[in-house]
Amino acid sequence: MLNPLKNIVIIGDRILIKPLESSNKTGSGLYLPPSVKEHDAAHTGIVVRVGPGYPIPANQDNDAIFRGESPDAVKYMPLQVKEGDEALYLHANGYEIEVDNERYVIISQNAVLLVMRPEVPDGIDDIEKM
Repeated sequence: MLNPLKNIVIIGDRILIKPLESSNKTGSGLYLPPSVKEHDAAHTGIVVRVGPGYPIPANQDNDAIFRGESPDAVKYMPLQVKEGDEALYLHANGYEIEVDNERYVIISQNAVLLVMRPEVPDGIDDIEKM
């Protein structure tokens, strides 16, 4: 079976997320129609692809272009979000696409509120003791 996402290239600070299905039932037991849940402010999903990051100038010499020198290749500041993270993101800032009957959302990193990772970063135990 071919991976339909193999040929998708994410640009800049964009992130491709596979939304997680949220419950259509409230805490008190009321069932909500799908249109209500789709318009919630924040959603969760799994990060499937991540762009290269924010482009930064490779050459700090601003006058190089006037001397006829070609600028170096573009360098990127990497994103904090990684593939496999579970992200809480603002749905209003996303653009929905469908690939092989699967729904995905493309968002900018600034729409991500937080991520949950399976591995624990170094020093996290010190924070919990505070």
